[in-house]
Amino acid sequence: MSQAGRTNHVDPGVPDCTRLQGAGDERLVSIVVPCRNEREHIDAFLDSATAQQLPAGWRMEILVADGESDDGTGERIQARAALDARLVPVANPGRIVSTGLNACLARARGAVIVRMDVHTQFAPDYVAQCIAALQRTSADNVGGAWVARGEGAMGQAIAAAFQSRWVVGGALSRDVAYEGEADTVYLGCWPRQTFARVGGFDETLVRNQDDEHNLRLRLTGGRVWQSALIRSWYRPRDALGHLFRQQVQYGYWRPFVMKKHGQPGSVRQLVPAVFVAALVVTAMLAWAWPWPFVGLIAVYATYVLGVSGGAAWPSTAARAGGPASWGKIQRFVSLAPRVFLAVAAYHLGYGLGTWRGLFDLARGRRLSGALAKLTR
Repeated sequence: MSQAGRTNHVDPGVPDCTRLQGAGDERLVSIVVPCRNEREHIDAFLDSATAQQLPAGWRMEILVADGESDDGTGERIQARAALDARLVPVANPGRIVSTGLNACLARARGAVIVRMDVHTQFAPDYVAQCIAALQRTSADNVGGAWVARGEGAMGQAIAAAFQSRWVVGGALSRDVAYEGEADTVYLGCWPRQTFARVGGFDETLVRNQDDEHNLRLRLTGGRVWQSALIRSWYRPRDALGHLFRQQVQYGYWRPFVMKKHGQPGSVRQLVPAVFVAALVVTAMLAWAWPWPFVGLIAVYATYVLGVSGGAAWPSTAARAGGPASWGKIQRFVSLAPRVFLAVAAYHLGYGLGTWRGLFDLARGRRLSGALAKLTR
């Protein structure tokens, strides 16, 4: 986990993390977890986190930053912490993910920092594989693929769209078999010196703070590594309205990251905004000259239908198994229409959010109220 040859560069827009410059406890891993209003899920998550199988000689502390929950989450964390000294409740008056992560970092004592998420199921050796990947690669951040497992009919459709390479622009972060350098990874695991060098998470960002941190890390000469051995399963939204609002927020905060660094984390992140702009221009032109643009509209529809079918079939095959069968075809026919709606929500939500973010930046960054708050 050597940092030789790296120059310290703490971004002036984020909290100073130079206190993490020391080696920390060499056999202690600090797990950092931001949350808010997770009463229904916090116990299952803590059961999973405390059951992690660590390498021989390693210990862990689990720092949970509660964003002033009003559903009893904070009280439940305190109750669990009274029974397990490894659990450390942390106050997060800022309420959002970035402030929660930084609050945990300020208390972290370990040589290794691992981020976890309440809505994610982790393999029993998740933390052990993170530590092994750091030792094997000497990277500045390591993580696994971002894999979704939906619940219910719509949740499964949203997960199928989430995993489609066509929906996410071929992002390596969705490829469970990929091993190598990447532009970002799901959640993350860092040697503590990474934060001393590049700083903590940008507290002006409600969303995309992880992508921005990885971009900042890479711009200062750091490496991000994705390992196929680091396994977890994310539970996505299970309703179209929730998904659409989430994607609007993700898209909204993208221009703020671009403004800060003068570039996006990846070109694929601009595609939804271009797609929405093309739809608007096509609709305006079709109003005056309808027939020449009927074919173009048909192309758009065919694209979305094709992407939806391509996303639905692998999910159907994975669940049904075996060669093509009538049952598999029935499942595909049932899943595909919902995937179509999910694909539309991903593209339109992210694209519309990006344009709204650009609009607010042009007005002098007067943040839209609902988009400046974290939603689940």
